[in-house]
Amino acid sequence: MYQLCPSILSADFNRLGEQIKTLEKEGIEWLHIDVMDGDFVPSISFGMPVLSCIKGYTSQILDAHLMITEPIRYVEEFAKAGADIITVHLEACEDLQATIDKIHAAGVKAGISIKPKTPVEAFVPYLDQADMFLVM
Repeated sequence: MYQLCPSILSADFNRLGEQIKTLEKEGIEWLHIDVMDGDFVPSISFGMPVLSCIKGYTSQILDAHLMITEPIRYVEEFAKAGADIITVHLEACEDLQATIDKIHAAGVKAGISIKPKTPVEAFVPYLDQADMFLVM
């Protein structure tokens, strides 16, 4: 199964609420929140405060895609901010299993993402551990 999950990173932030409502009216069930730390990836985006604001505005499923080094450090905060799914990069985790376990312990679904050059076979050990897989 696949899911269309537009990223708010491509939104016009002057019209973010309006654009979220348009997506909702069009039947889009998920929103993708790209969180970038300037370390794991060169860009910096937004974090928990933006996610929290969006959570209060929509009933859509919110996927917090943590493109950050050692995302285990922020799992609880993103869960509290309203993430329904926390997606982490296999390449960014010292201990991916511990990160998945912490995500599930926080009461949200776990997603695993890989960079384009990482072989898709890297998912195999985690097929029964994660709720979603994302190939960049």
